[in-house]
Amino acid sequence: MRLKTSLLKEPKHKELVSCVGWTTADELYSCSEDHQILKWNLLTNETSLVVRLPEDIYPIDLNWFPKTVGAKKQTQAEISALTSTDGKCHLVSKMGRIEKSVEAHKGAVLAGRWNYDGTALITAGEDGQLKIWSKSGMLRSTLVSQGSPVYSVAWGPDSDRILYTSERQLIIKPLQPSAKVIQWKAHDGLVLKVDWNSVNDLILSGGEDCKYKVWDSFGRLLHSSSSQDYPITSLSWAPDGEVFAVGSFNTLRLCDKTGWSYALEKPNTGSVFSLAWSADGTQLAGACGNGHVIFAHVVEQHWEWKNFVITLTKRRTMQVRNVLNDAVDVLEFRDRVIKASLAFDHLVVATSLQCYVYNSRNWNTPLIFDLKEGTVSLILQAEKHFLLVDGSGLYTFSYEGRLISSPKFLGMRADILNAQATSLSNDTIAIRDKSDEKVILFFDAMTGKPLDGKPLTHKLEVLEIALDQCGPSTERKIALIDKNRDLYLTSVRHLGREPKICKIGSMVHSMAWNDTANILCGIQDDQFTVWYYPSVVFADKELLPKTIYTKDGSEFSRAPHILSYVGGKVTLRQGDGSLVYSSVPLYSALLHEYSASARWEDALRLCRFAKDQSLWACLAGMAVANRDLNTAEMAYAAIGELPRVQYINFIKDQPSKESSVAHMLMFSGHFQEAEATLLQAGLIYQAIQLNIDLFNWNRALELAVKHKTHVDTVLAYRGKFLQIFGRKETNKRFLQYSEGVEVDWEKIQAKIEMELSKEREKAASTTVRGSVASRH
Repeated sequence: MRLKTSLLKEPKHKELVSCVGWTTADELYSCSEDHQILKWNLLTNETSLVVRLPEDIYPIDLNWFPKTVGAKKQTQAEISALTSTDGKCHLVSKMGRIEKSVEAHKGAVLAGRWNYDGTALITAGEDGQLKIWSKSGMLRSTLVSQGSPVYSVAWGPDSDRILYTSERQLIIKPLQPSAKVIQWKAHDGLVLKVDWNSVNDLILSGGEDCKYKVWDSFGRLLHSSSSQDYPITSLSWAPDGEVFAVGSFNTLRLCDKTGWSYALEKPNTGSVFSLAWSADGTQLAGACGNGHVIFAHVVEQHWEWKNFVITLTKRRTMQVRNVLNDAVDVLEFRDRVIKASLAFDHLVVATSLQCYVYNSRNWNTPLIFDLKEGTVSLILQAEKHFLLVDGSGLYTFSYEGRLISSPKFLGMRADILNAQATSLSNDTIAIRDKSDEKVILFFDAMTGKPLDGKPLTHKLEVLEIALDQCGPSTERKIALIDKNRDLYLTSVRHLGREPKICKIGSMVHSMAWNDTANILCGIQDDQFTVWYYPSVVFADKELLPKTIYTKDGSEFSRAPHILSYVGGKVTLRQGDGSLVYSSVPLYSALLHEYSASARWEDALRLCRFAKDQSLWACLAGMAVANRDLNTAEMAYAAIGELPRVQYINFIKDQPSKESSVAHMLMFSGHFQEAEATLLQAGLIYQAIQLNIDLFNWNRALELAVKHKTHVDTVLAYRGKFLQIFGRKETNKRFLQYSEGVEVDWEKIQAKIEMELSKEREKAASTTVRGSVASRH
């Protein structure tokens, strides 16, 4: 990825340009100390004078009113806030008319910013004050008064916090009076510019120490650049939060959100005092110290999938290269490309007006449909369909271009959804709720309606979510990383039961599911980890450590990030921006395939061939989950789990199918479901015995009393238990029943035998009835 810059031969402004601002994706306004406001039309390459400002107005900052107000779209930004050196803030129309001027500060007004929904304007002054104004220019409050100038200010993603500069410090001040202020030393010189992105919640700062830095919203440093040649005079996040631009003297740099640099341009601009991205994130404009306005377009983005590499060569042209035979196809588009995604054998390209869907088997005939909204901010793909996110909502389309659904929820802000907080599978859409980051919302991908049951609520804020891509919708799982960097797995559909959220890893920084099997990989602390069968936690959680494949992370540099996991290849982006690839043995994917189609003999053959303990452990978990006891027995024997082999033989000897199922549930740790299965089948003794085996004495007695049977059995086992430990009975309920019930072991044994034979007879008659019915 790089910037393609363009500068006119002669500057249009006579003096330095102090600020620029986009009204539409192709129209820019620039303000200069020559008192002129110019309008630049990028379609016709024309520049026209909008207005000549009064001689006493020297502009410093320009910010157009946001295009989105709530969920309603304005046709275009009609009014801008223009701040100047005389302490005034002016509301200026598109025609250049000053609608209102307010005496805002003593000394220059160094910055003015609208919040995201346009309900408030904040100004920062040389006098050290921050003031909040209404849309019409009425003063609402003076938020801060400090002894040093506030050079730059930015709104938090929900417009409920303000980030501003104070000499070398950065300060985040919430608008609620009682909330805690976060303050930290950011640079070794004055902090000149800040920006805060609403999609990724990351903060940028640049200072006189010639460094730019990336922070999270808690003030933790994520990246610090090396010292540049000149102070950082401007910086700006792209709207989607994936990249940012940095400007200083004769320098323009494009960087990834993690901080490493994509491209460095050295245009003849003087200092770049202000940078602004167009709403679609494809173009950048800079206000230059020598009177120029520099324009830059993002080109040479790359996408990879299996044997295809696709490059955006120009704004409207892509090149597709098949690395197997070096065949090259060129794709032309009518409008400029805004977003693209390549996965599951399909390329989805969103331009400013249309969406193109290409199949990798045929690059010549795309499917094309029109878009309602031009600024697509996110494309997610699954095997059967894809999700488009734009400023006004979420839309699921089939690869044939048919609109399938459009999920909606309370307080939805589609413009701030990102790939970490949104996930798509063939049947489910998962979105982390922005208003409460502990909550994950689930939607049916086919209808757009919320899934039955409550949303999933985790105990901590969730940072990243990912749905698995394979298997039936009833077994859909979601992996999530929380604020403590712990990795959890849970089922999406829990059918009214309380969801079981199992921790499967800690210190996990990045994760991805495989595209063809439910295998999860992640960067865990300083190693690369693959969970061959993460769902084993629901079948036998003690097997989990045995089903993990790890690789030493020393081959990767600092903080790698997983981009994709396709087939046996994992693509990682290192901290310095370089791509590295890691391979994962393919046996586990084959094992998943065999398990899904119940080919247990093939699965056993594969494990014997591979001679890998982790594969045997996976097979044991898969067999238990699918209740194939013979395969489970062999797999557990292969990894030396003899107590489990014995328990499986005990399950096989159960007198009825219901008892076997209940003990299988017990084996997987689902005690309540096991008891419910037995009670539903009328096997009261088995349910009581289950609780006795678990030393769950109170529940065993409660069942015995309720069903008026086997009270003596419970008392007998309880007495034996206390006798072994040399203890006396202290439980009042047991003392109360032991007075009126006689305990006779012979009678109890006879009663148990009778219960078991009755159960066997019942099971046999059911089997006979079933076989007779099948003959007829």
